[in-house]
Amino acid sequence: MNVYPLWTLIAPPIVGGIIGYFTNDIAIKMLFRPYQAYYIAGRRVPFTPGLIPSNQERLAQRISDAIMGSLLTPEELQNLARKLLQTERTQAAIQWLLKLALDQLQGSNQDKLNHIIADILRDLVGQGVPRLLKVMARREDFLEQQLNQIFDQVILELRLNEAQAEQLADWLLEVVIPPDVVRQIIVDFLTDHNIRIIDEGLREKTSGTYWVVANLFGVRNALTRLRTYCLDERLQSNQRILELINSLGIRSRLRELLQNLSLQNLPVSTVRQLRKSMRDSVRSYVQVKGADLLKGMSTSIDWENVASLLLNRLRNSEVVDSSLEPVSRELSLVLERYLERDLEPIVMQIIPILSIDQVILNRVKATPARDLELAIQGIVKSELQAIVNLGGVLGVVIGLLQTISLLLQ
Repeated sequence: MNVYPLWTLIAPPIVGGIIGYFTNDIAIKMLFRPYQAYYIAGRRVPFTPGLIPSNQERLAQRISDAIMGSLLTPEELQNLARKLLQTERTQAAIQWLLKLALDQLQGSNQDKLNHIIADILRDLVGQGVPRLLKVMARREDFLEQQLNQIFDQVILELRLNEAQAEQLADWLLEVVIPPDVVRQIIVDFLTDHNIRIIDEGLREKTSGTYWVVANLFGVRNALTRLRTYCLDERLQSNQRILELINSLGIRSRLRELLQNLSLQNLPVSTVRQLRKSMRDSVRSYVQVKGADLLKGMSTSIDWENVASLLLNRLRNSEVVDSSLEPVSRELSLVLERYLERDLEPIVMQIIPILSIDQVILNRVKATPARDLELAIQGIVKSELQAIVNLGGVLGVVIGLLQTISLLLQ
């Protein structure tokens, strides 16, 4: 066979395959390259930059529209939010936040936290509670149950022991009513008017031997001389009164009286009246001076120390540690009920705030053409190579058809 006719038959498939293969390869590369425009004599060279770099902004807009229109729809975002905010996840997140807050109590910010809590307590006790107390004290049943309980369990059961009764009796006889005070009481009581009334009463209302004594001797002169003695002989009268107190056993009698003194011995109606009077007195005092009392206490308390003690107690409290789980569970259930009702409007408000479409658009526009090419080839590299190979196969097929045509001729 002649070499020339043989080459004529073999060349079309080979040339067609090469052209088909490299044409597709060049076409695919021209989608991305060149990455920038080239100019000759001030005129841009056609097909520079590549198809995708030259239309990257429109491509970014299309990608953003496609994602927001069919992928990240409000319904899908709601479903995604429901999956993310399941009760177990929210409970774990809330419990983690609570533990983190407790850990912060042990951190380097404790001094700052002490100062903040101290300011809160100072404002609460000095401003908030007095205003609230003034309003609540206007109610008729203000602290009624608590005061009744204090009266019934403390005041009503209160009794002095022997030592307390002795100390109180000594205080009464030595400080409240010493002999000099008793002498002055006698002098103030024995006025001429009182002496006349006592003398006339004894004369009129006594009988028998007492009537004879009262009418023959009377008590006017005795009481008058007693008053004169107390006025003129002050020291001696005080000494006589002290001797009478000791000889009559006033101290021991007073001690026994105080020791046996109890509100339980009073009639029930009297006890109820005392309880009501105490409650009314407390309520009246709180209305008038309660706010000033709390404000004064607020200025005298070292709130920094109180806040430090409170934080240390919270940090070492087993109750706080054991209550983290139930508290986080309850908060997660509250959040779940809230989301069931308001999840849709919340998502509709979040979408414009997040501006997901603008984020996608800016991200695609800011991606360099080289990185965009590598990303696309990384996704569809085998498909792109299959297109190149298909071009080569089609070129070979067309070349074979041309060879067959030559043979037929």
